[in-house]
Amino acid sequence: MTDQPQRVLVVLAHPDDPEFFCGATLAKWARAGREIHYLLLTCGDKGSDNPDVTPEMLCADRTVEQRAAANVIGAKEIVFLDYHDGELANTRDVQRDIVRAIRRVKPYIVVTCDPTALFRANNAGVNHPDHRAAGAATLDAICPASGNRMYFPELLAEGLGPHAPKEVWLSVTNEPNVWVNVNDTIEIKLSALRAHKSQIKDPAALEKRIRDRLRRADVDGEFYAEGFRVIRF
Repeated sequence: MTDQPQRVLVVLAHPDDPEFFCGATLAKWARAGREIHYLLLTCGDKGSDNPDVTPEMLCADRTVEQRAAANVIGAKEIVFLDYHDGELANTRDVQRDIVRAIRRVKPYIVVTCDPTALFRANNAGVNHPDHRAAGAATLDAICPASGNRMYFPELLAEGLGPHAPKEVWLSVTNEPNVWVNVNDTIEIKLSALRAHKSQIKDPAALEKRIRDRLRRADVDGEFYAEGFRVIRF
């Protein structure tokens, strides 16, 4: 911990992933003074079954939607990369782009997906391959590359020296070891999700699904929480 605001870098595959996977936690952190930075590896250019929409049109729309949603969450910055939706892979190029972002932002925490989650818990379906690729590439970018100057020395020429995050928070995990109480920010998450109009056909049904998914209970009663598998170095 430092006296400076903790920076958080969110590395995910698609627009709307941050809000769906961990939006209430990100909003909670933003309101606690942490700097939230998004790195989205695609613009979600295949996320529609509308025959009148082209990938280029969808990319443009989803970029606008994501900026609006991030503004609701309280994110400071969004960077979009130009990999294609549905084609993301854990390559050296993707790792290099993630290392570049880590060295530039210098986050204390990196948030990404659990790459081991092939299936979603509670019969929620198969986890999108882009999500798994994003998580795998991010973990490989962090360990061992981002903090080691021997990896991607070309980034040194860009003025980007080594940086090693202190924590990784894996969302979309079937093995959470940390639960964040988000009672105070679930409404912010839902409001941010509503900005993703191209992806939401029934906002009321979505809200019910989100509340059901996040609802938990303990001896003190019911509450909302987002779960993560947290790795601390």
